[in-house]
Amino acid sequence: MLSAISMTMQRMLHHIYKHGSLSTSGRIPKEKPGAMLHSNMKRFSSSTTLFFLSFVFAILCTSKAVIKIPRNETISAVIMFGDSIVDTGTNNGITTLAKYNFLPYGRDFKGGIPTGRFSNGKVPSDFLDFEQYIGKLKGIVGEERTNFILAKSVAFVVAGSNDIANAYYLSGIRKAKYDELYGVGARRICVLSVPPLGCLPSQRTLVGGSEEECAKEPNQASQVFNDKLSRELGYLNNNLPNAKVVYIDVYNPLLDIITNPKKYGFEVANKGCCGTGSIEASILCNKLTAFTCTDDSKYVLFDSYHPTEKTYQIIVDGILKKYINSFL
Repeated sequence: MLSAISMTMQRMLHHIYKHGSLSTSGRIPKEKPGAMLHSNMKRFSSSTTLFFLSFVFAILCTSKAVIKIPRNETISAVIMFGDSIVDTGTNNGITTLAKYNFLPYGRDFKGGIPTGRFSNGKVPSDFLDFEQYIGKLKGIVGEERTNFILAKSVAFVVAGSNDIANAYYLSGIRKAKYDELYGVGARRICVLSVPPLGCLPSQRTLVGGSEEECAKEPNQASQVFNDKLSRELGYLNNNLPNAKVVYIDVYNPLLDIITNPKKYGFEVANKGCCGTGSIEASILCNKLTAFTCTDDSKYVLFDSYHPTEKTYQIIVDGILKKYINSFL
């Protein structure tokens, strides 16, 4: 399944790279539906430059949104694969410049201690209240129980933003391979869309958006990608035995927050809280960075790329309320 997602993304990016732009129709070479789904389904590739694995097992329950699950349904685990949006600090021990384990990141987390989360506080994966974390599942519960847990789990995939924002506009395509979700037994898979990248301060600065308007080209790329992704996931949902593959739209919810900030209790949506808010992220956003805001609850975004905890909470609550029944 993930190879299909990644190949859709790579074809789109290759088309943009080759032709220099996207048409308003977002047309890219047509292919037979499902042609990207190979019979082996063993590996997938992605150009995501910040792609971290957060493997979290838990009982699904949010701290704010109350979600009722039918008695005859079981969600044995929540497994999250994703980029910096859901990373809880898993790259702290990796040699990379893309670290966020220093202030002001994490200043609103418990104790005000930075953990590596790419925000001022919690990230989406934190809004699932976990009763239990299991590291080496097979070694504890055995093969049979592991298969049951995987079959009844819900896997969330959050990836693609870096491919458009970083890989296409800055560095070209890079590949990385990971095990297939469906191939190892996952049957309920939720894939999040790419957000309106042109509305992020970093893209407004780099690609040419203004304080009032979002950069058009990155947003257009996001829309084309999301359209192709949605269609491919629909095909997979109809053709993978016993699978529930759900496309989750985060593009429009975040766009609405950014274009109508006061509706959600925000004051600033065109720049981040950290520094000038136009380009600062990672090492450029640190405890010595001047002009960092004192009240990030007024901001949709914490740095030039990542939302604040308050924004994440609004989005996660909306996702659970809208889509919970789709993957039960």
